[in-house]
Amino acid sequence: MDINAVINDTLKVLRDGGVILYPTDTVWGIGCDATNEKAVARVFEIKRRAGAKSLVLLASDLDMVAKHVREIPSIAIDLVEVNDAPMTIIYPGAQYLAPNAVAEDGTVGIRIPFVEQGPDPRIRPEVKDGATFCREITRRLRKPLVSTSANISGEPTPSGFREISDEIKNAVDYIVPAALEQGASGRASQIIKIGLGGEVEIIRA
Repeated sequence: MDINAVINDTLKVLRDGGVILYPTDTVWGIGCDATNEKAVARVFEIKRRAGAKSLVLLASDLDMVAKHVREIPSIAIDLVEVNDAPMTIIYPGAQYLAPNAVAEDGTVGIRIPFVEQGPDPRIRPEVKDGATFCREITRRLRKPLVSTSANISGEPTPSGFREISDEIKNAVDYIVPAALEQGASGRASQIIKIGLGGEVEIIRA
């Protein structure tokens, strides 16, 4: 597998407003550029999901998160820095995102895909699995990526590529090679909601 070719093909589809099927650090996701309203609408259509429901986004780092929320509560920074497992944080005050990617109350759930850091955190890890792939794609796209489970709304979430329905596979514009699903937990992430005053609510443990 030529990982550079995969990354370039993925970026082209995303920049053209397309929808991809890809592995993350948790489960397989349907995704698009989170700032493209038409692309986000297609994701909802593919899942047959009500547009009023919120989405999870993936970001490369806290700097990217800071661009898309008005303020990052200090407790959120602490949680990200000590985190050792997939964790989605719901932030108040979403901004510069497609309106349909933001919840009705103005919040947005964002996860930085969990990657084991080497001895020098300034060195990016080799792209070899869903987590490192997502970090590299969002870094090079310079925008968050929509990440919603690869299933029709109401149906079970697939734990691996083989469980994804042909309907989903046929509806997207590009499918990332299944070889990159290694390292994924096959389970959804923890979800924590943070208030501007530092309030913490565990939505999903």
